[in-house]
Amino acid sequence: MSLSTTTVPSSYVLSLVKLLEAQGTDPQPLLEAAEIEPQELERAEIEAKKYSKLYQKSMLAVRDEYFGMPSGGRVPNGTFRMMCLCIIHCKTLGQAVQRCSEFHEISRGSKVKPVLEQRGRSASIGMGGVEGVDEEQFAGLMSACPPAVIRTGLSAWHHFLCWLAGRRVELTGVDFSFPKPDDAADYEVLFQAPIRFAQARNQLRLESGQLELPLVQTEESLEGFLKTAPYQLLVMVDGDNSLKSRVQAIIGRDFSREMPSAEAVAKSLNMSVTTLRRRLQSENTSFQKIKDECRREAATNYLSYPDLSNNDIAALMGFDETSAFFRSFKKWTGMTPGDYRRSVL
Repeated sequence: MSLSTTTVPSSYVLSLVKLLEAQGTDPQPLLEAAEIEPQELERAEIEAKKYSKLYQKSMLAVRDEYFGMPSGGRVPNGTFRMMCLCIIHCKTLGQAVQRCSEFHEISRGSKVKPVLEQRGRSASIGMGGVEGVDEEQFAGLMSACPPAVIRTGLSAWHHFLCWLAGRRVELTGVDFSFPKPDDAADYEVLFQAPIRFAQARNQLRLESGQLELPLVQTEESLEGFLKTAPYQLLVMVDGDNSLKSRVQAIIGRDFSREMPSAEAVAKSLNMSVTTLRRRLQSENTSFQKIKDECRREAATNYLSYPDLSNNDIAALMGFDETSAFFRSFKKWTGMTPGDYRRSVL
């Protein structure tokens, strides 16, 4: 049975390959390990889970957990996990971002940290230098970063916030310091927000109220999240601007918490539920179909990770009982989780 898959632009993979080559690392063995064939690099899109697998193997190969993101130095393996454990009990997103910033001041490797600023109803989370890195040094670090690296860094931070809150954190805009690139359209799809280029800072812009969102994740859900990282940090929306894609973006990739209702999604899109349903019908889909597709794609992705047990996947998918997950997966795909795993592993 053919199952739809989440994809990313192939330019993401090509950018990663160039970074590996720039560091003197042969990307070919890593591409083969991620099951990416040479002809796939010539296509417009590549499976997101293959991109994620390539990213995982690249980080291990170069021994840098922040590889492909702005850091200014190599970050030892295990750093991200320790940062997560330091913030997982924060009450709000704002507190978590501030603690992340403090963590980067004492951790080894990275010279770049998230910087939170608030001005009335507006707030921003931007890139800044740790203590000891002056403005001139930081400007040099940023100018040495390819646009794709800065894009990936801000996107990963945004998706991390979304995971912590168990919902999509809406942005009012995103700023980049470099000129408008040829693939600028991909940026709007990725962030689902207005994009500005040639700005003074690289930053996410949002309403201050978003910083008051409570953290819903726990140490238990964190362990499952880390086993699949960086999948949820690198991928969140599909590559188009349809209403379906926007609904998928709001639903997100974290199903360990209750999914948003049609009413909540319609409110986020500034439309009535009736309008939402009518417009989705014009795209030959429905809110229920989109929910099922999102959960199916997440489940098939998790099943491709050998380290995840069926119990782990059931928990990541928000099921209290593994048997309930089995029944739902069979309904979505016509296959049992075991059958699907045997077909892909």
